[in-house]
Amino acid sequence: MKRNREDMEIVWQTPANPPERHDYIFRNGIRYVKPYYFEFISHAKNRWAGKTIVDLFADEFKGRNRDYYAAAVKSGRIQVDGKTVSVFYRVQSSQKISHFLHRHEPPVMALDVKILHKGEDVLTVCKPASVPVHPCGQYRKNTVVGILQAEHDLAPLFPIHRLDRLVSGLLILARSASQADIFRQQIESGMVQKQYIAKVVGEFPEEEQVVNLRVNFNAREGRSTVEPEAKDEKGNGKAACTKFTRICTNGKYSIVSCHPITGRTHQIRVHLQSTGHPIANDPLYLSDDVDSNSRRAFTAHKTAVKSSHSSKSTDNCISEPEESVEDFGIDPMCTNCPNLAPIGYDGSEEGLWLHCVRYSGPDWVYECPYPDWASLS
Repeated sequence: MKRNREDMEIVWQTPANPPERHDYIFRNGIRYVKPYYFEFISHAKNRWAGKTIVDLFADEFKGRNRDYYAAAVKSGRIQVDGKTVSVFYRVQSSQKISHFLHRHEPPVMALDVKILHKGEDVLTVCKPASVPVHPCGQYRKNTVVGILQAEHDLAPLFPIHRLDRLVSGLLILARSASQADIFRQQIESGMVQKQYIAKVVGEFPEEEQVVNLRVNFNAREGRSTVEPEAKDEKGNGKAACTKFTRICTNGKYSIVSCHPITGRTHQIRVHLQSTGHPIANDPLYLSDDVDSNSRRAFTAHKTAVKSSHSSKSTDNCISEPEESVEDFGIDPMCTNCPNLAPIGYDGSEEGLWLHCVRYSGPDWVYECPYPDWASLS
């Protein structure tokens, strides 16, 4: 159902607007967020000074084309210091630039955020894969913190550690800033032990494996590499150590207990790759020498998961009535409408076979049940 811009009642949202239950749409085992209007704010960098407002957006924010940005400036959806400007306006350093946008968040799998422990100071949950922990990038409501606020009225919450979006398992959230500081001080001082489990390719060695390889994260490529521990001079990466112990194996796959001593980006994933036993459904770090068999298994797994997500009768999936495109306002200027997902999202990502099972400190222990894939029988 198309609506004219003049007929639409636009309600702008800010980070102060809490997520609510009615913000979500569930389809085929996927959780979507109803698109909403949001003000994105940035301050002009020195290198932006002197550029026209349209040139700035076309050069720096390539998610939309130049025609869109020109129309957005003319309509007042892009403003400078709270004022509408012409398409020829030249930006000055440090000016406030606002982009009023019809925001489409990427979808996530419609799995419950299961509450494991609810105390006065601490909340622990089992984080589902594909859901980011807190607002970041394109995600705000489709996050663990957002879902807990919308569905359980739990706020404020302070994550004391993070799990990558595609990783599942134990997540500890403090219920006050002071309690969060206590946890973080213990983590930084090395008083906290962490345990994950992973399902890896092949028959992992029976004896404990200790990997001491520096981890170098490339933000542009979104992946890490390892380099040998330098004896005489420091490498480019950060020192990293992970201990691995085999839990069980069937020859084709192994379940491995992972104890990261440090906390580098993708540390467990890239350290497992270095052993020749990458996580069996990790498309980013599957080695070339195991590519043929493991990638076929990964493709079959994704097909099976998509099929299971299509059924809403699964125990851990949220069951909601189907909703049609008329359930959210379509903006005629929006480059994503009428789709719920933003342009560029292909829906192919699934959860990694990597799961956080335990965190322990000086006088506390929190645990999370094993996932279904941890059984090789």
